[in-house]
Amino acid sequence: MRAMAARRSSEALTLKQWAALSADAEGELVDGRLVEEELPTREHEQTVAWLCTRLLTFLEERGGAVLTSDHKYGVGPKRGRKPDLSVVLPGRPRLDPKDNLTTVPPDIMIEVITATPKDHARDRIDKVHEYARFGVRWYWLVDPAAQTVEVLKLGPKRRYVNFAAASGGTFKVPGCRGLELDLDALWRYARR
Repeated sequence: MRAMAARRSSEALTLKQWAALSADAEGELVDGRLVEEELPTREHEQTVAWLCTRLLTFLEERGGAVLTSDHKYGVGPKRGRKPDLSVVLPGRPRLDPKDNLTTVPPDIMIEVITATPKDHARDRIDKVHEYARFGVRWYWLVDPAAQTVEVLKLGPKRRYVNFAAASGGTFKVPGCRGLELDLDALWRYARR
């Protein structure tokens, strides 16, 4: 925490400097400044784990990839984000496993919403604009408290349009032909 507090109050960082920070220096980069990440709840983490397991099981044998929240994306010249999950679909070139900063958008970025107003606004407002400008084709907003999954699709002029929403039953994942998620099972697991 001291490393982050010291960095937050000091000089602006470049994307490369942010990417090179040690693992104990948590935070995302906003306008060159290190900002606090959300403090995930157990429900948040269980939602991420459930989604990661299902996505990875489906995509691994097909040549896709799933990355977790420690992977850093340079989404703009002075902005770096660490989505809860990101997905590279089959058929796309693999990311270099040695890179600590990716400047090529994945196909899907997933944020699991937490209940705090600051985090809620970051996921629903700030990241919507940033991920669209970055060129992420699909942006998922998963809200375990409301038990909803919203999928936004990148449209013309790099703006998202609402594409799908669900709260229960079987959810056919847009962009991942053949992948279905049992949302009732997800919510049960998230609430354990």
